[in-house]
Amino acid sequence: MAELTSSVLAGSLGPAPSSFDVTSAFWLHHTTRLPGADVTYRNYYVLLRVGEVFGACSFESGELDPSYCADTSGLTLDDVLRSDAALPVKIAALDAYLAAVEPHHVSALAEEVVLPAGTPDVRARARDAAVAGLLEVAPGSKVALIGVVNPLVEAITARGGVCLPCDFNLRETASGLPVSRDMTAVVDAADAVVATGMTLSNGSFDVLLDRCRQQEKPLVVYAQTGSAVIRSFLGSGVTALSAEPFPFSQFSSRPSSLYRYHSRTDK
Repeated sequence: MAELTSSVLAGSLGPAPSSFDVTSAFWLHHTTRLPGADVTYRNYYVLLRVGEVFGACSFESGELDPSYCADTSGLTLDDVLRSDAALPVKIAALDAYLAAVEPHHVSALAEEVVLPAGTPDVRARARDAAVAGLLEVAPGSKVALIGVVNPLVEAITARGGVCLPCDFNLRETASGLPVSRDMTAVVDAADAVVATGMTLSNGSFDVLLDRCRQQEKPLVVYAQTGSAVIRSFLGSGVTALSAEPFPFSQFSSRPSSLYRYHSRTDK
């Protein structure tokens, strides 16, 4: 991540980040409990708008105060990336830059998946099915799931895989599987890895990426957080990506798009 940020600041990946202005900054607290579920998901987001795109990053409760918004609108992305802002704000700025340089909806590498109109559970299941479609699970293989989404647990097991879930905020999955808090132990025990983009915001993405590279394990990422950031690692550690730029599917009942990517030629 440090190398990617340095490349952006040096102008190596496109126009100088000083040429992109943050026109709006906002903070969201969003909760979800689907019908019949016994878990309430609590989500917090940093969002920075730059032109036609939004940079996004999830964060944990108490990690960032909404007052950051007043200090960030009007800055350039260079200002934000060089500042002492909290990590989620910098991830959102990096995401905004990379999405502005190449929006998902114009990328020649992206496969657009249109999620149908419907209720929250209908749209959530369609989204998770699109992510599951990226998985290549051999029967009996162990798949680490970093960031538990219950439909992905189901998708892994339905394909004959053994799910090894890891999450900081859950103790067990809806199906009763114990959830580990030790990411490296789960990755080391797995044959393949599926991870949330929120690994960017908690600082564990570099560790995850290095471990998958060293052990030559496939890494699939599903991302609302830093979807354009994760895209930069396709073919150099990330095998496939489900990128969902803002506005996210849970904020609308109308059709919306996510974008699936497969590895570029290895770098």
